[in-house]
Amino acid sequence: MTRFMEEAAIESMAEKVGDIMRNAFVFNIDGVGVKGKDGQTIMDAADQAGIYIPRLCDVEGLEPQGSCRVCTVKVNGRPAAACTQPAAEGIEVENETLEIFNWRRDLIRMLFHEGNHLCPICEASGRCELQAMAYRLGIFQPAKYPYLQPVRPIDASHPDIMLDTNRCIRCGRCIRASKDIDGKNVFGYVGRGMHKRVGVNGKNLAQTNVHLDDRAIALETCPVGCIIRKGLGFFTPIGQREFDRAPIGSTIEKAVLKRGKK
Repeated sequence: MTRFMEEAAIESMAEKVGDIMRNAFVFNIDGVGVKGKDGQTIMDAADQAGIYIPRLCDVEGLEPQGSCRVCTVKVNGRPAAACTQPAAEGIEVENETLEIFNWRRDLIRMLFHEGNHLCPICEASGRCELQAMAYRLGIFQPAKYPYLQPVRPIDASHPDIMLDTNRCIRCGRCIRASKDIDGKNVFGYVGRGMHKRVGVNGKNLAQTNVHLDDRAIALETCPVGCIIRKGLGFFTPIGQREFDRAPIGSTIEKAVLKRGKK
């Protein structure tokens, strides 16, 4: 009986390996062969290969929506969002060309100019993904775009949480987390065009069912300093903050190096 079970297990494993092999394929990112499989996006496969594609609206655990466009690559010569574009056999992906680099720099610059991002006095400084992306792309000074300097109301009504939409980059991460993970729909977009911002499903935050334990409120959900936990500002000394230690994207790039050393 034991021998029969062992043989059945081996046969089952062989079938699974066969399925994986049949669903696997190879495509190129900047001339480098990358393995992919059915159901993966270009970003999924790139992450697995240790190739970092910049992103702001995408984060692990949430459905991608491709809104920030910072992950834009060229697929067979045409622009596409890497977080939503399916990987496929034989496609040619451009990720680190000068043209795409400049697209990303312009997008990040515009995000800075559209909001009020005063990094030295922001609670998220040092762990802010927008700030870290600017450093990675070599943006250290104002650009050609005018500062819009929005004046949006700050919601400090909740005893534990504050919402400052002047810093919001409309990534939608809090909206998706609240809807898909917390099942609450606390956050949503209001307004249109340049007046579009994140609002809440109540008169203010205090009149919603938001809670500190919600995924929408987790530090890793908001990429900037829009959602603030009261009493938790500036909790990490300068030099020890997340992006003081290593550039954004380095965990993806280093992960494949660690696997290679084993």
